[in-house]
Amino acid sequence: MSDFLEILTHGRRFKAAVKELSLEDLRELSVKLEKIITEREEDEKAELEANAERNERIAEILAQIENSGLSIEDLGEITAKPAPKKRAPRPAKYQIEVDGELIQWTGQGRMPTVFKNQIDAGKTMEDFLIPGMG
Repeated sequence: MSDFLEILTHGRRFKAAVKELSLEDLRELSVKLEKIITEREEDEKAELEANAERNERIAEILAQIENSGLSIEDLGEITAKPAPKKRAPRPAKYQIEVDGELIQWTGQGRMPTVFKNQIDAGKTMEDFLIPGMG
């Protein structure tokens, strides 16, 4: 909470803070505060009215649904999006054996370092093709 709000909401601190104000200044402050309170009340009232209208519309729609022999669950079935289908992972196209470990790569995305090092050393990607995948 800001220092201002702490002073404003604490009775004695507020009284001490406005101690040097004249009676006229205090009355002006009171008028400004009352205006803010009135505006806030009007905003809250308007929001309640808007929510009341919204809730009334929802109730009307629910009544129409019930009168038609449907239920909310029926609507859920219509609007529910099917889960996206996952595609099968791509099969490896290249492989290399390093220190007894077989490393495979699909040929998609960033090239693994072990393949890059071999290419830099003069080999070609065809040297690493898995038979039947080329």
